[in-house]
Amino acid sequence: MTAHGAFHWNELATRDVKKAKDFYKKTLGWSYDDMPMGDMYGTYTIVKSGDQMVAGMFEMKGKDFDGQPEAWLSYIAVDDVDKRLKKVKEAGGKVLREPWDVPNVGRMAMIALPGGAVQGWMVPAPGSM
Repeated sequence: MTAHGAFHWNELATRDVKKAKDFYKKTLGWSYDDMPMGDMYGTYTIVKSGDQMVAGMFEMKGKDFDGQPEAWLSYIAVDDVDKRLKKVKEAGGKVLREPWDVPNVGRMAMIALPGGAVQGWMVPAPGSM
């Protein structure tokens, strides 16, 4: 399991998954495994460098992404995401999305640092990526 405070996962939110896959395949030699995640999440792409999973990628669709630029998002592992959000607010950060659970992945929340940078904090599920 990823240690508290360490980067755990990175994912690309993009409007054109096919184009992003092509770019990274040509430039970094990445390969991909697509995973259907149901109506709510669509298809999630696992990115591999050789045999190692290194990131994920998904299509930005729906009104939640209106006006949002494509971006890489990093997730940091924490010991208790619910309790840590109080510290985020006390330190001048903002909670952009309250905690939610993704089966077999973990419990996560989206935060913004005082300067505006966005990241995910999560408690990884045992045995997850």
